[in-house]
Amino acid sequence: MPLDHAPRTSHQTPRHDAPLVVTADPALRDELLRLAAAAGVTPEVVADPGGALRSWARAPVVLVGGDLAGRLAELGPDRRDGVHVIAWGATDTALFRAGLGLGAENVAELPRSEGWVVETLTDLGEAARPRGLVVGVVGGSGGAGATTLACSLGQVAAQTGETVVIDCDPLGPGLDRVLGLDRHDGFRWDALCQTTGRLSARALREALPRRGRLGVLTWYAGTTATLQAFAVREALSAARRGHDTVVVDLPRTPDPLLDEVVARCDLVLVATVATVAGVASAARVCARHDGRADLGLVLRGGGLLAHEVSRAAGTPVLGAVPHQRALDESIDLGLGPVRNPRSPLARACADLLALLAAPGAARRVAA
Repeated sequence: MPLDHAPRTSHQTPRHDAPLVVTADPALRDELLRLAAAAGVTPEVVADPGGALRSWARAPVVLVGGDLAGRLAELGPDRRDGVHVIAWGATDTALFRAGLGLGAENVAELPRSEGWVVETLTDLGEAARPRGLVVGVVGGSGGAGATTLACSLGQVAAQTGETVVIDCDPLGPGLDRVLGLDRHDGFRWDALCQTTGRLSARALREALPRRGRLGVLTWYAGTTATLQAFAVREALSAARRGHDTVVVDLPRTPDPLLDEVVARCDLVLVATVATVAGVASAARVCARHDGRADLGLVLRGGGLLAHEVSRAAGTPVLGAVPHQRALDESIDLGLGPVRNPRSPLARACADLLALLAAPGAARRVAA
């Protein structure tokens, strides 16, 4: 095996970013090294329980072979996250007891769980990147263009980093259509809600319909599927780990699951028209989500002044989105709402993203 791909052993100085493999079984060791290579990581391998304690607290994830799980549990290592027991074939009660003694998150069987092992190790490659900014967008009033705003933010954010726009409105037009990605292959909610288990950041990013650095998660046309809580949680978690910006298009319809999605957003933009009726409606939307997330208003069109809207709704105005000429034509052509990166719409979205990405943005908005 070439030196640059050789596993680290217990006599070498361990790196803080290296996963720890604890096993004395040559066959299990070789299999875990193969899976680690597929994930693009190089683990530290320890063949005795005592030696594992040296790197136990530092390793980002620990894979304990079933052959040593019981002996290692007897040593009573400190409880920590990211411990998994890996065994060949069927497991037994003794192995589960050892897993409990180690505080393991699960007991996995090979070869059945090899895909899960690869995904878990693959996520370590994402650990160095900052967690992505999650921005929710909800319509505060009818005709405010919340979906257009969400897609526009996604297009502009993708100019500088990995971005995904997540469609949580089953009665909306479908974000893949708005972005011109409806004919692109990839996972939709329909398929994602049929899966179980942990979703890796890279797996989600590579599975979605995308153009360049912009991906979208939505429904197939004409579907009647509903969101499943476990799928939404996994998708949001993987999206945040694997993207610089996550934009979530939220429906106005009250729903306990969507309340949870709002709570997972760093900030929620409430789009509204700057009219008396529009602001009155937006105030109700803001009141519903107050306390779940930091909120900010985005105005569309002329009318009331920003300070008047802010005072009436009890929520700060973060920006205004101008009317975009030939918007419908741009969307019909499959170009998305931002046809020109120097258009007024693109500049307004860039200003919003810069404001939201600035350090302490959430605290400033909340104030």
